[in-house]
Amino acid sequence: MRNLLSIAVIGLLAVGSPAAAQVASPPTAPQTEEPIVDVIGGISAPMGIAIPPMPTSDVVSTPAGPTDQLGRQLADVITGDLKNSGLFKPLPAGQLLNVPFAEATSPNYGSWSATGATALVQGYVRANGNGTLTVGCYLYDTAQQRELSRQGYIVPFGEWRRAAHKCADMVYTRLTGEGPYFDSRVVYVSETGPKGKRIKRLALMDQDGFNGRFLTNGQTIVLTPTLSRDQRRIAYLSYLDKKPTIYVYDIASGRQTKLVTDVSLAFAPRFSPNGQWILFSMAQGGNTDLYRIPSGGGQWQRLTTSPGIDTGGSYSPDGNRIVFESDRSGAQQLYVMNADGSNQQRISFGNGRYATPAWSPRGDLIAFTKMGGGFHVGIMSPSGGGEKMLTDGWQDEAPSWAPNGRVIMFFRSTEGGSGVADLWSVDLTGVNERRLPTPFDGSDPSWGPIRTD
Repeated sequence: MRNLLSIAVIGLLAVGSPAAAQVASPPTAPQTEEPIVDVIGGISAPMGIAIPPMPTSDVVSTPAGPTDQLGRQLADVITGDLKNSGLFKPLPAGQLLNVPFAEATSPNYGSWSATGATALVQGYVRANGNGTLTVGCYLYDTAQQRELSRQGYIVPFGEWRRAAHKCADMVYTRLTGEGPYFDSRVVYVSETGPKGKRIKRLALMDQDGFNGRFLTNGQTIVLTPTLSRDQRRIAYLSYLDKKPTIYVYDIASGRQTKLVTDVSLAFAPRFSPNGQWILFSMAQGGNTDLYRIPSGGGQWQRLTTSPGIDTGGSYSPDGNRIVFESDRSGAQQLYVMNADGSNQQRISFGNGRYATPAWSPRGDLIAFTKMGGGFHVGIMSPSGGGEKMLTDGWQDEAPSWAPNGRVIMFFRSTEGGSGVADLWSVDLTGVNERRLPTPFDGSDPSWGPIRTD
């Protein structure tokens, strides 16, 4: 059993056997305003929230650890997700109350209200007899003393962290009104070795930096990976056959397939939202243009013909338009066009150069790298208005969007011959900036959608 199965979405979990769970009546409409996080204010006023360790009915040893230990670890992952969003302020461990198993669905509201927490996340963990865990997750309003939401999951022992991410997503979406993003993965380039002689490998990890694994062995350079929406394939630039061209990596089988053949240089691949096409750049006859090719291979189609370098294409979420960078005006600027290459229009007009555009999954914004006095990550509307810079590092570049379009991941390089590159994230306020833990240096992140496997 490799899939994470939700056994409850609205009011189906009970502390007893899932088979005996009762369908709860919908909660009555609140008489006063519900707690809600101010997503515009960012971390200016994060919500106080309590996330105590999840109790277990019986302490059982599992390949992932004893269930009482897993209860603490589940709470830690939920705490980390919500805290890292910048919108919540979890109570420190020393202020958390011990929750007996019987109180998982019946909290002691008076005690929790005294801690100052506006919201409470409780739950439980139980080992099943078939190699799985049941994890229950409940969200409560401590002031109104009522349940706001509940979900439950059955997961293989080795995937307990996914249940925690799912729980955090439930809390986040219920209290902010934003879409989820914690149960997602990131493909990136893991880098080791001296700055001038890097070993670069494809790597895949959870969005919080855990459960990482290498996909390639580092014998050839890999760059600019992109994860397909179905999360089964990765397109990337590789020097596998001594020529830089585009390959597709099948995650399930580990097979690498050359997509573009018989060319001197093909690079910067991006999947279309429906997965049918891969957008890429190719140098032919002294000119670099945007092309698209069926993601399973076949004949490519040329989309741009202007003199200069056209690259860095990214589809709008509906697949109807493409944003890209071009130096046709004399310096790198951003352009948008229809998916068939028609109606090309410039949208960036500020000082400096613009590169690596990425269209938000919500469709309302385009992230980019701006060069001029350093490299910085910014956002603008698809029409070019409302330009805003989010970062101010020495060299920040290659933005990639979280599934909900509220957080951006990028990589930051430090100065000097021994400089390193690390993965960072920042939200749309530009305030909540943090470094992601990776075992080695990292670059070229591509943030995938919410997992459905």
